[in-house]
Order: sequence, then C-alpha cells, then structure tokens
Amino acid sequence: MDMEVAWLEDFLAVVAHGGFSRAAENRNITQPALSRRIRALEDWVGTPLFHRTTHTVELTAAGESFQVTAEETLRRLASGRDEAREVAQGHTELLRFAATNALSLTFFPAWLRRVEATLPFNINVQMVANHMEICERMMIQGQSQFLLCHHYPAASTLLAPGQFRSVHIGDDMLVPVSAPDAAGRPLHTLPGHTDAPVAYVAYRPESGMGRIVAAALETALPATHLKPTFTSHLAKLLVTMALDGRGLGWSPLSLVAEHLDRGELVRAGDESWDIPMEIHLYRSRARQSAVAEKFWAHVAGRAPA
Repeated sequence: MDMEVAWLEDFLAVVAHGGFSRAAENRNITQPALSRRIRALEDWVGTPLFHRTTHTVELTAAGESFQVTAEETLRRLASGRDEAREVAQGHTELLRFAATNALSLTFFPAWLRRVEATLPFNINVQMVANHMEICERMMIQGQSQFLLCHHYPAASTLLAPGQFRSVHIGDDMLVPVSAPDAAGRPLHTLPGHTDAPVAYVAYRPESGMGRIVAAALETALPATHLKPTFTSHLAKLLVTMALDGRGLGWSPLSLVAEHLDRGELVRAGDESWDIPMEIHLYRSRARQSAVAEKFWAHVAGRAPA
C-alpha cells in the first residue's frame, strides 16, 4: 500500500485536536472517513498509533515516535515545494514569517527595517500574524520558515528543541496594569485576597503570553487571587478591556508604554509583579531555502550576546 501525504495531515490533526471529531471538522471530512484514513496509515506503519477508549484518544509509544517523523516529513515537503516554486517563478528572495499578534504590531516592523538596512541582499517578506498555537502549527507543518514570538523558559511550547532552534533578538516585559480611579490609583490592585479576588482580564491558553503568565504565576510571582472577568488571546483587546476598567491584566510594556505615560493606565503592582521576557526568532533545524539560510546566518550573527 502506498502512503498518502493527506494521511500524515490527518494524523497530526487528531494529535492537535485531541480526538477524531474535532480533527474531522478541521480537515473538512466526515469522522468515519478520517477514521478509515488513520486505520490505513496504521496499516502502512504496521502498528497502532493511537490508544482508543470511550472518552479519550492518546498516542501509543509508536505514535509518539511517528509524530516526529510526520511533522518533519511535512516540513521538508513544504520547504521543497516552495523552494521549487520560487525558483521557477524567479522569487527566490521570498521569506515566510509567522508572528504572534502583539509582536507583529509592536516589534516586527522596526526590527525588520533594522535588519534589512544591514542585509547585503534584497528580500521579499510574507507575514501571517495569529496567536501562538496557530503560529506553532504553521511552523510544524512547514507553512512558515520563521516564527517571531515571546520566550519565557518556564512556559511550554510545541516546538521541540530537537526539531527547532531559536535566537534571542530582543527583550520585552509583561507588566500588570489597571485603569486608574479619580485619584490616579489603580482600580484593581494586586495581590487580591481569598474573600475578595482581584478582577482580571486574562489570556486564553492558546496564547503565548497566556502560557507565560500562567508559568510565572506558578513559579516566579508572589501568591495572588484573581477572578477572570474577560478572556481573549489578543493582547491588544485585553489592553482595551483594562482601559475600560474591567480588571487588571499583564500586558507587554511595548504595547502599553504610551498609555502609562499618559496616565490612562497605571501599574497594578510594583516591579516584583513584572515578568521579563525575551523575543526569539525560531526556525526548523531542517535545511531552508538558500535565502532563508543566509537571512538566518545574518540575524544570528547580530543577535545579542
């Protein structure tokens, strides 16, 4: 039996969505059709890839091993296809970026301008901005060559170090902010109490900064009591809700510096509540196009020590 690339995409969709129903919806096919294709892939591999129970679908040990192969195969196919198309069309300078929403607005334009000013060759940039989990999936599937995102050592990531590498290209800070009261004091103040938790505008779990705040609350920040009043993966929307007085929130300093300067927002806690972050550029460890490799070498060579 010949293996089909679509089976690998089906397999990774089940992994990503934690089950056949949501994966089938994502792949725009029926659940029975998806199940048949996964069975065909398992027949081709020669062993079950999933434990199937009434309520859960989990990878077998063989499935965990095969996941790495499936991801790497799709990345290499996507990279090879795109490079061939670019050569045929004369667009060998194209670079494909994914970036988290906040960094696409606050960091990427000026950073790219600085890099381009020192590049000895021209580039054509394609950018997709979204929340962290979608950006990670784009990297895993080879849809983007580079990912620009915040990095915090204790926060989880889908980009396995054995398959991806990153370089530190900047710094940022998550600071707790709140709308002020009439006297200029924060309406919502850390830490909150068990009987009176502080109102909180929170990131969704698929947000990179949501993972960072969650990790910092578990490992680095003082104990606090928070009551979520609004949730989103968009940092800019959470800033808007904080300005509206709905609760305090941790926001990148790069996104709220002007609001703080104008007094529209104030700090909701002292510097012990700040969360320092690095800004990283990620790439696959697999070979990229010639221009992507030259771009990476140039950026990595100029990265902070």
